[in-house]
Amino acid sequence: YRDKPVTGPQVGRELNAACVLSGSLRRAGNRLRITAQLVQAQSGHSIWAERYDRELKDVFEVQDEIARSISQALRIQLSPQEEKAIARKQTDNPQAYDYYLRGRQFFHQFRRKGFDFARQMFARAIVIDSNYARAYAGVAYCCSFLYMYWDSSEDNLNEAEAASRKALELDPELAEAHTAGGLAFALKKNFVDAQREFETAIRLDAKLYEAYYFYARTAFQRGELAKAAELYEKAAQINPDDYQAESLLSSVYHGLGREPEAKASERRCMQLIERHTEIHPDDPRALYFGGCILARMGDTARSSDWARRALAIDPDEPSILYNVACIYALLGRSEEAFGCLQKAIADGIFYKNWAAKDSDLDSLRSDPRFQALLS
Repeated sequence: YRDKPVTGPQVGRELNAACVLSGSLRRAGNRLRITAQLVQAQSGHSIWAERYDRELKDVFEVQDEIARSISQALRIQLSPQEEKAIARKQTDNPQAYDYYLRGRQFFHQFRRKGFDFARQMFARAIVIDSNYARAYAGVAYCCSFLYMYWDSSEDNLNEAEAASRKALELDPELAEAHTAGGLAFALKKNFVDAQREFETAIRLDAKLYEAYYFYARTAFQRGELAKAAELYEKAAQINPDDYQAESLLSSVYHGLGREPEAKASERRCMQLIERHTEIHPDDPRALYFGGCILARMGDTARSSDWARRALAIDPDEPSILYNVACIYALLGRSEEAFGCLQKAIADGIFYKNWAAKDSDLDSLRSDPRFQALLS
């Protein structure tokens, strides 16, 4: 909603939220002025409002105060665990926090350059604050994804494991650290420990999207489609604006033969993707996920166009090539599908493992070239 003239009630209606928190932040040197207002979405009535004039170093205390004030305004009784979560600070250094947030932004671009930049940002945060557990978890995520998709070297895998271990040493109750550890264990095919770490993360933070999402991906790679569906469903509930879990869920439903649920999931996902691409028209991940769904829906022209647009953004990016191959396979364009798939698989072992279970590639399986690629 940034730079859009919307009111609290409008946002509430769009997101089906009972209350909406709005605000502004102005910075002059080391001084901050933060205004915050909580409104009822239906009536537009203000429940609570406050202004804070503070130093930049006090930004974490302001966040705590706002959280507590809102809970009081809504007459919510915080549990001891929630009180502890509000009080816990991952870092006291605003600059380290800034680098961490920049890392998160790059991480969610889901491209090699994005992961490389994210890793650098998290590393800078660690240089400033060597006890920043969440930044170590960020490094672990980046190394795991680089290993899966682009550089399947032992160095990446070992760094992922070491960074997640360091995060856990610093904060044993940090759910992100357990999720990062679970992902690293899964890549080493140590699925017993991976499952333990994912489930520990969910126990510590039942609303951590990444825990369900990465656990679901691991279950899918193991061929546990029913479990993957259950976990993707939970991830989609936790973050209903995210198209990724919903898109992968529809693919899993197809693999399970649950066609009515697959079609309903695809409709929901296309609504999310179309909303996302209005704001981010050059997001290749949204384009190729949407292209797959359009192909399954029989919209050949739009599916082909979205595949073309995704490839134009970065024609050598393995993640784009793999998913465009899926689109071409769904459209029956097997020569183009094999061309993209061969380039993608040359760059990472992840795609071989994923392709073995991916129902989007079913039209290629009887071709001898498919088995040759996997072997």
